[in-house]
Amino acid sequence: MAGQQPRVVAELGRPETPQETADRRAAASAKRRANQTLFNLIVATIASLGIVLFLVLVVVRPDPGPRPAVDVAATAEQAQAGADAPLLVPALPEAWSSNAARFAVTEQVPTWYVGYLTPGGDFIALNQGIGANATWLAAVVNELEPTGSTTIDGISWTLYDNRGSSDPGNHAFAMSTTAGDSTIVLHGTADDPEFELIATSLSTELAGQ
Repeated sequence: MAGQQPRVVAELGRPETPQETADRRAAASAKRRANQTLFNLIVATIASLGIVLFLVLVVVRPDPGPRPAVDVAATAEQAQAGADAPLLVPALPEAWSSNAARFAVTEQVPTWYVGYLTPGGDFIALNQGIGANATWLAAVVNELEPTGSTTIDGISWTLYDNRGSSDPGNHAFAMSTTAGDSTIVLHGTADDPEFELIATSLSTELAGQ
Protein backbone atom coordinates (compact mmCIF):
# COMPACT_ATOMS: atom_id res chain seq x y z
CA MET A 1 0.00 0.00 0.00
CA ALA A 2 1.35 3.43 -0.94
CA GLY A 3 2.37 5.75 1.95
CA GLN A 4 0.01 8.52 2.99
CA GLN A 5 0.73 11.82 1.25
CA PRO A 6 1.29 14.96 3.42
CA ARG A 7 -1.83 17.09 3.80
CA VAL A 8 -1.92 20.12 1.56
CA VAL A 9 -2.48 23.31 3.54
CA ALA A 10 -4.89 25.59 1.70
CA GLU A 11 -3.19 28.79 2.88
CA LEU A 12 0.16 27.52 1.56
CA GLY A 13 -1.00 25.56 -1.52
CA ARG A 14 1.37 22.78 -0.48
CA PRO A 15 2.06 20.45 2.39
CA GLU A 16 3.53 21.94 5.61
CA THR A 17 7.15 21.47 6.32
CA PRO A 18 8.02 19.91 9.70
CA GLN A 19 9.12 23.32 10.98
CA GLU A 20 5.88 24.95 9.87
CA THR A 21 3.90 22.21 11.62
CA ALA A 22 5.88 22.73 14.82
CA ASP A 23 5.43 26.52 14.60
CA ARG A 24 1.65 26.14 14.02
CA ARG A 25 1.25 23.84 16.99
CA ALA A 26 3.32 26.14 19.21
CA ALA A 27 1.20 29.13 18.20
CA ALA A 28 -2.02 27.20 18.90
CA SER A 29 -0.71 26.16 22.31
CA ALA A 30 0.28 29.74 23.15
CA LYS A 31 -3.18 30.97 22.11
CA ARG A 32 -4.85 28.39 24.38
CA ARG A 33 -2.67 29.44 27.28
CA ALA A 34 -3.48 33.11 26.68
CA ASN A 35 -7.21 32.36 26.54
CA GLN A 36 -6.98 30.35 29.77
CA THR A 37 -5.09 33.18 31.49
CA LEU A 38 -7.73 35.69 30.37
CA PHE A 39 -10.50 33.38 31.61
CA ASN A 40 -8.80 33.00 35.00
CA LEU A 41 -8.38 36.77 35.23
CA ILE A 42 -12.09 37.33 34.52
CA VAL A 43 -13.08 34.72 37.14
CA ALA A 44 -10.76 36.31 39.74
CA THR A 45 -12.13 39.77 38.99
CA ILE A 46 -15.73 38.60 39.38
CA ALA A 47 -14.85 36.88 42.67
CA SER A 48 -13.15 40.05 43.97
CA LEU A 49 -16.15 42.17 43.04
CA GLY A 50 -18.38 39.67 44.83
CA ILE A 51 -16.31 40.01 48.02
CA VAL A 52 -16.43 43.81 47.82
CA LEU A 53 -20.20 43.72 47.32
CA PHE A 54 -20.57 41.40 50.33
CA LEU A 55 -18.52 43.76 52.51
CA VAL A 56 -20.59 46.74 51.41
CA LEU A 57 -23.89 44.99 52.09
CA VAL A 58 -22.98 43.24 55.33
CA VAL A 59 -20.20 45.23 57.00
CA VAL A 60 -20.67 48.81 55.84
CA ARG A 61 -24.21 49.39 57.02
CA PRO A 62 -25.86 52.78 57.04
CA ASP A 63 -25.99 54.57 60.37
CA PRO A 64 -29.48 53.95 61.76
CA GLY A 65 -29.26 57.19 63.74
CA PRO A 66 -29.90 57.65 67.44
CA ARG A 67 -32.50 55.51 69.12
CA PRO A 68 -35.60 57.30 70.38
CA ALA A 69 -35.44 58.33 74.04
CA VAL A 70 -37.01 56.00 76.60
CA ASP A 71 -40.15 57.20 78.39
CA VAL A 72 -38.98 56.61 81.97
CA ALA A 73 -42.26 57.60 83.64
CA ALA A 74 -44.31 55.26 81.44
CA THR A 75 -41.86 52.39 82.00
CA ALA A 76 -41.93 52.94 85.76
CA GLU A 77 -45.72 52.95 85.75
CA GLN A 78 -45.79 49.62 83.94
CA ALA A 79 -43.19 48.10 86.29
CA GLN A 80 -44.62 49.47 89.53
CA ALA A 81 -47.01 46.56 90.06
CA GLY A 82 -44.06 44.23 90.59
CA ALA A 83 -42.16 46.54 92.96
CA ASP A 84 -42.53 46.75 96.76
CA ALA A 85 -41.48 50.40 96.86
CA PRO A 86 -42.28 53.46 94.74
CA LEU A 87 -39.96 53.50 91.71
CA LEU A 88 -37.98 56.71 91.44
CA VAL A 89 -38.50 58.98 88.44
CA PRO A 90 -36.47 62.20 88.76
CA ALA A 91 -37.87 65.34 87.16
CA LEU A 92 -35.04 66.48 84.90
CA PRO A 93 -34.72 69.30 82.34
CA GLU A 94 -35.81 68.52 78.77
CA ALA A 95 -32.20 68.48 77.57
CA TRP A 96 -31.68 65.27 79.54
CA SER A 97 -32.74 61.97 77.95
CA SER A 98 -32.84 58.29 78.85
CA ASN A 99 -31.40 55.44 76.80
CA ALA A 100 -32.58 52.60 79.06
CA ALA A 101 -35.12 51.86 81.79
CA ARG A 102 -35.92 48.43 83.25
CA PHE A 103 -37.01 46.67 86.41
CA ALA A 104 -35.06 43.45 86.87
CA VAL A 105 -33.05 41.44 89.39
CA THR A 106 -29.42 42.36 90.14
CA GLU A 107 -27.47 40.28 92.67
CA GLN A 108 -30.82 38.69 93.67
CA VAL A 109 -32.23 42.15 94.49
CA PRO A 110 -35.19 43.68 92.62
CA THR A 111 -33.61 46.70 90.92
CA TRP A 112 -35.01 49.68 89.06
CA TYR A 113 -32.38 50.88 86.58
CA VAL A 114 -32.45 54.01 84.40
CA GLY A 115 -29.63 55.27 82.18
CA TYR A 116 -29.55 59.03 81.59
CA LEU A 117 -27.63 61.08 79.01
CA THR A 118 -26.74 64.58 80.13
CA PRO A 119 -26.91 67.63 77.84
CA GLY A 120 -23.12 67.46 77.50
CA GLY A 121 -23.21 63.83 76.36
CA ASP A 122 -22.11 62.27 79.65
CA PHE A 123 -23.84 59.39 81.40
CA ILE A 124 -25.45 58.84 84.81
CA ALA A 125 -27.13 55.60 85.87
CA LEU A 126 -29.83 55.50 88.52
CA ASN A 127 -30.03 52.21 90.43
CA GLN A 128 -32.73 51.61 93.05
CA GLY A 129 -32.34 48.31 94.90
CA ILE A 130 -35.40 47.31 96.92
CA GLY A 131 -34.39 45.42 100.05
CA ALA A 132 -30.75 45.66 98.93
CA ASN A 133 -27.79 44.32 100.89
CA ALA A 134 -24.05 45.00 101.04
CA THR A 135 -23.37 42.57 98.20
CA TRP A 136 -25.74 44.47 95.91
CA LEU A 137 -24.21 47.82 96.86
CA ALA A 138 -20.66 46.61 96.24
CA ALA A 139 -21.61 45.23 92.84
CA VAL A 140 -23.45 48.36 91.71
CA VAL A 141 -20.64 50.74 92.76
CA ASN A 142 -18.17 48.38 91.02
CA GLU A 143 -16.40 47.50 94.28
CA LEU A 144 -15.33 51.11 94.86
CA GLU A 145 -14.44 52.26 98.36
CA PRO A 146 -16.13 55.38 99.83
CA THR A 147 -14.07 58.54 99.47
CA GLY A 148 -16.31 61.01 101.30
CA SER A 149 -19.86 62.15 101.93
CA THR A 150 -22.12 65.10 101.24
CA THR A 151 -25.62 66.33 101.99
CA ILE A 152 -27.78 67.48 99.07
CA ASP A 153 -31.17 69.02 99.77
CA GLY A 154 -31.34 67.34 103.17
CA ILE A 155 -30.33 63.85 101.92
CA SER A 156 -26.98 62.39 103.03
CA TRP A 157 -24.99 60.67 100.27
CA THR A 158 -21.84 58.52 100.40
CA LEU A 159 -19.38 59.41 97.62
CA TYR A 160 -17.11 57.18 95.52
CA ASP A 161 -14.69 59.26 93.44
CA ASN A 162 -12.85 57.11 90.87
CA ARG A 163 -11.99 59.84 88.37
CA GLY A 164 -8.26 59.36 88.91
CA SER A 165 -8.41 55.80 87.57
CA SER A 166 -6.83 55.11 84.18
CA ASP A 167 -9.98 53.38 82.92
CA PRO A 168 -12.99 54.10 85.15
CA GLY A 169 -15.59 53.33 82.49
CA ASN A 170 -19.10 54.21 83.67
CA HIS A 171 -17.93 54.30 87.30
CA ALA A 172 -15.81 57.43 87.24
CA PHE A 173 -17.98 58.74 90.09
CA ALA A 174 -20.74 57.27 92.23
CA MET A 175 -22.91 58.23 95.18
CA SER A 176 -25.28 56.17 97.31
CA THR A 177 -27.98 56.68 99.92
CA THR A 178 -30.82 54.78 101.54
CA ALA A 179 -34.49 55.69 101.87
CA GLY A 180 -37.05 53.35 103.38
CA ASP A 181 -36.51 49.88 101.87
CA SER A 182 -34.53 51.28 98.94
CA THR A 183 -30.82 51.75 98.39
CA ILE A 184 -30.07 54.27 95.65
CA VAL A 185 -26.85 54.46 93.66
CA LEU A 186 -25.99 57.05 91.04
CA HIS A 187 -22.87 56.36 88.98
CA GLY A 188 -21.44 57.57 85.69
CA THR A 189 -19.12 59.93 83.86
CA ALA A 190 -20.79 63.31 84.46
CA ASP A 191 -19.47 66.29 86.41
CA ASP A 192 -20.41 67.16 90.00
CA PRO A 193 -23.11 69.72 89.08
CA GLU A 194 -24.96 67.12 86.98
CA PHE A 195 -24.81 64.54 89.77
CA GLU A 196 -26.04 67.19 92.20
CA LEU A 197 -28.90 68.11 89.87
CA ILE A 198 -30.20 64.54 89.62
CA ALA A 199 -29.70 64.01 93.36
CA THR A 200 -31.67 67.17 94.09
CA SER A 201 -34.46 66.07 91.75
CA LEU A 202 -34.77 62.85 93.79
CA SER A 203 -34.77 64.48 97.22
CA THR A 204 -38.53 64.93 97.56
CA GLU A 205 -39.25 61.33 96.56
CA LEU A 206 -36.51 60.02 98.83
CA ALA A 207 -37.77 62.01 101.80
CA GLY A 208 -41.19 60.43 101.35
CA GLN A 209 -39.99 56.81 101.37
